[in-house]
Amino acid sequence: MPRFAYREGLALPGVNGAALPQVDGEVWQAIDAERQRQLHSIELIAAENVVSRAVLEAQGSALTNKYAEGYPGRRYYASCGNADAIETLAIERARLLFDCAHANLQPHSGSQANQAVFLALLAPEDKILGLDLKAGGHLSHGAAFNVSGRWFNAISYGVSPVTHRVDMDEVEQIAQEHCPRLIIAGAAAYSRALDFARFRAIADDVGAYLMADIAHVAGLVAGGAYPSPVPHAHVTTLSTHATLRGPRGGMILCSDQALARKIDAAVFPGLQGAAQMHTVAAKAVALGEALQPGFGPYAHAVVANAQALCGRLAEGGLLVVSGGTDTHLGVVDLRPWGLAGNVAEAALEAIGITVNRNVVPGDAGTPRVTSGIRLGSAACTSRGMGVDEFREIGDMILAMLGGVRSGSLDIRTEHAIREGIGDLTRRFRLPY
Repeated sequence: MPRFAYREGLALPGVNGAALPQVDGEVWQAIDAERQRQLHSIELIAAENVVSRAVLEAQGSALTNKYAEGYPGRRYYASCGNADAIETLAIERARLLFDCAHANLQPHSGSQANQAVFLALLAPEDKILGLDLKAGGHLSHGAAFNVSGRWFNAISYGVSPVTHRVDMDEVEQIAQEHCPRLIIAGAAAYSRALDFARFRAIADDVGAYLMADIAHVAGLVAGGAYPSPVPHAHVTTLSTHATLRGPRGGMILCSDQALARKIDAAVFPGLQGAAQMHTVAAKAVALGEALQPGFGPYAHAVVANAQALCGRLAEGGLLVVSGGTDTHLGVVDLRPWGLAGNVAEAALEAIGITVNRNVVPGDAGTPRVTSGIRLGSAACTSRGMGVDEFREIGDMILAMLGGVRSGSLDIRTEHAIREGIGDLTRRFRLPY
């Protein structure tokens, strides 16, 4: 007998209108447990956020049923009029929000958006230049174990061992030496603003394309809290979750029509099949929300809160990489405290604070261990928390990691931290 069987009385194999708890209690229990975890935890993973109820409703809509291969007005299936209207609206909103001529909303993720750019602009074994993974880069920017590093000749630039910031003179030197076909300006765990104008000047000097990957900071760009690469980059890729506060997905922006045609052909039929129309609809809703007057103040609050958290951790004796942040995230080097990233991650998770272990510049640790942690402010800012609350969260982290460091966490201290987390999550609730 199979481990799982549908309950008696449900009309199968036909579709029925029963709700998930009645149809599949095991899945429902896991989903509800995750909802409860989010309700009662301090979420500091930099790639995560809290979407609106409207985004959730679009994501779970009847568009899940619709197959819409192709682009608006050029579909390969019938009855795509409603899908066309939604995708056209999403494109118009993306163009307005990021001030670009063309937007492709179909990539299923930020990584697939990057892959589509590679497919459009590169040939196998072409040289690409991106930020090293241990300096805060992303695995899709040329990591050896990723398709970007396996199919292309990946070269990397790093950060200064003193300031932990990208040295643009070094980037220029490496680019002139290797003459890459594509230069990538973007990161996953780098907390400082990038000089996109200088990146473009270097790309032009060596005859390279410039791709800006703003997967993490797209919402900050949309809200005017981080410089936009769109006027400088040939192509800009992004994730629609994280700071943009949308569903999990990707997007590609450009303003050159010849490049736009190559990008569209690379996404479909080059890399993907049909668009996930329920996700495109959720992207449209999120983009509409980002066009509202309140989104700019939200984006600036995300940065201010990250700066408050990093500042408090530094005051408490932790080493913040690069000395602070210009974005929604900060990276903490735990080596001076003698702690491993995975140990800190597990200790904080046990009390209800969610971070992720992360490599730091010069890290000798493996990705499963690491010497640091990464923290982000977007999700708790979406709940309404401000600078005071983030400094309080910083105190909780210092107390918890201080106890782990000494090997003698006081029970009363742990109880106080749990009480503090409970107070914050009760006062700043989720919308669902």
